[in-house]
Amino acid sequence: MSINSQTVRATLQKIWGYDDFRPPQGEIVNSLLTKKDALIIMPTGGGKSICFQLPALLQTGLTLVVSPLVALMENQVQELLQHQQKAALLHSELPSFQRRATLQALEKQQLRLLYLSPETLLSTPVWERLCQPQLQINSLILDEAHCLVQWGDTFRPAYRRLGTVRPALLKSKPPGTKISIAAFTATADPSAQKIIQTVLQLQTPEIFRLNPYRPNLHPSVRIAWTPRSRKQQLLKFIQKRPQQAGLIYVRTRRDSEELAAWLAEMGYATASYHAGLGASERRTVEANWLSGKMPFVVCTCAFGMGINKPDCRWVVHFHSPHLMSEYVQEIGRAGRDGKPAEALTLVSEPTGWLDPEDKQRQKFFDEQMRAQQRTAQQLVKKLPKQGEVNKVIRQFSDGATALALLHSSGQLNWLDPFHYVISSGGKNQPATQSQAAKQMQQYLTTKKCRWQFLLNAFGFEKEAANWRCGHCDNCRN
Repeated sequence: MSINSQTVRATLQKIWGYDDFRPPQGEIVNSLLTKKDALIIMPTGGGKSICFQLPALLQTGLTLVVSPLVALMENQVQELLQHQQKAALLHSELPSFQRRATLQALEKQQLRLLYLSPETLLSTPVWERLCQPQLQINSLILDEAHCLVQWGDTFRPAYRRLGTVRPALLKSKPPGTKISIAAFTATADPSAQKIIQTVLQLQTPEIFRLNPYRPNLHPSVRIAWTPRSRKQQLLKFIQKRPQQAGLIYVRTRRDSEELAAWLAEMGYATASYHAGLGASERRTVEANWLSGKMPFVVCTCAFGMGINKPDCRWVVHFHSPHLMSEYVQEIGRAGRDGKPAEALTLVSEPTGWLDPEDKQRQKFFDEQMRAQQRTAQQLVKKLPKQGEVNKVIRQFSDGATALALLHSSGQLNWLDPFHYVISSGGKNQPATQSQAAKQMQQYLTTKKCRWQFLLNAFGFEKEAANWRCGHCDNCRN
């Protein structure tokens, strides 16, 4: 079905009020309308949701959007509903009446866009309905696709099974049906791009890569010699920026609660935000920050994806992130309005004598990765060579993670979203996460231009060749 460019533009104008696309939005929309597979890497704030929402609304049939976080789905679906569009979401926190209504709308083919997590997509009630032959599915969109790489091996093993979704759905649909897959992310270095393409089984995808450089974003790294001076530096930084919106990133739930409590004692209206909070608490914190009632939030990496506050002026990493992709995602929350914004990271002094915290955090992270690998290798001996995922999960507490790790080290194939076969040919790969963590360390200690380092890390070597941004701490010094 060909849709002419006038219709596409008219719809863009009618729903979002924009006269024209920002490049390369138009090309991406065309690519999705022609049912081609695609991998799209666009910096945060680049308008990527329009790229898949518009084609979905222009076609009859359903587009599935797989999204990692409830907040992310809610924000996008609310916007679509305000524009009177046929969109809905499914997640585990929904009240049952809402869930039932959405499943009914799905059966009656009343939806154009359905947002769900990988876990919900593969849950029995949803999967059974998606496999009904009369239900027309146009495409599968993976939003924030870097989560597949960051979390797929351990924290969210369902991501590793997504590659078998298309072939399994096609088996239940009329012959000749086409379902395309598009993966969207703001951060994917060359190895992450490869993992996304392999896991999702993308077929000769069109690849759109936008340079992550943001001229208005000023990264800097400062040494905090002791835990006390870390807090003092943060305090000074905030005091210099009264009334400005910002975000403070920490590593763990406990860190976020303790730091938020300390800042509240210092008289700041703030709150802690992490994945352990209930849905309504999370919404309240988000709303207070978005409306400006609360200038900044002390959060873990659970906060920020898809939450759009253009006038966020600064991001402080109170603890440095483990991975480059997390870092670029998180600093990308600042300065989306194009005005100057600061991205400060505080690190312990390199020897770790005065403040061993950073080193301990890194060690804990590495050991966790290694322990999970060991568990997976021990489970291989106990697991049936061919099996069903839910059975394994019921029998072994680490079953899902172990299967995902075996898949990532090439020791397991998914026959469909629910059945696996273990192949002996796999190599026990070292976790790619530990290489990524090394890269983060190099970034924090580099004396060269920080943006040049980031461009190289994300595969823009040509652009990075003689690069000096002139506005990171190293260039300014």
